[in-house]
Amino acid sequence: MDRLDSEILGVLQRDARISYRDLGVRVGLSANAAADRVRRLRREGVIRGFTTLVDPAAAGSREGLVVFIDVTLRLDTTNEEFEAVVLRLPGITEVVHVTGAHDYLVRARAADPAALDTLLRRLKREAGVAQSSTRIALRAAR
Repeated sequence: MDRLDSEILGVLQRDARISYRDLGVRVGLSANAAADRVRRLRREGVIRGFTTLVDPAAAGSREGLVVFIDVTLRLDTTNEEFEAVVLRLPGITEVVHVTGAHDYLVRARAADPAALDTLLRRLKREAGVAQSSTRIALRAAR
């Protein structure tokens, strides 16, 4: 990876739908050269994919709570076992293995506090969670 690859990644992180022509203009390349670099970055696994961020309320979602759950695993639970279970639970949108006092940070959506309670109970019962600490998102700046 060189300086141009880093610039391309920065532009794509802000706008993954940018045309190759506009991307090339932003980083000083032709459209074909920009496209070739993006294809190479994808082939090499630097770019793993493209995502669409959806505003749940605008999309009619009834799942009103976005939560961040700090998770500490039981001593008899492996990371692989936890990940296999938690990724199948409804409402889980992201699972990140982290450093610090907790083992994982889990991002999830829940329709209401009762649904959140059910999710937390399932994490402890099925996914090997010893302790959790939950924060509810109030709003997100974009």
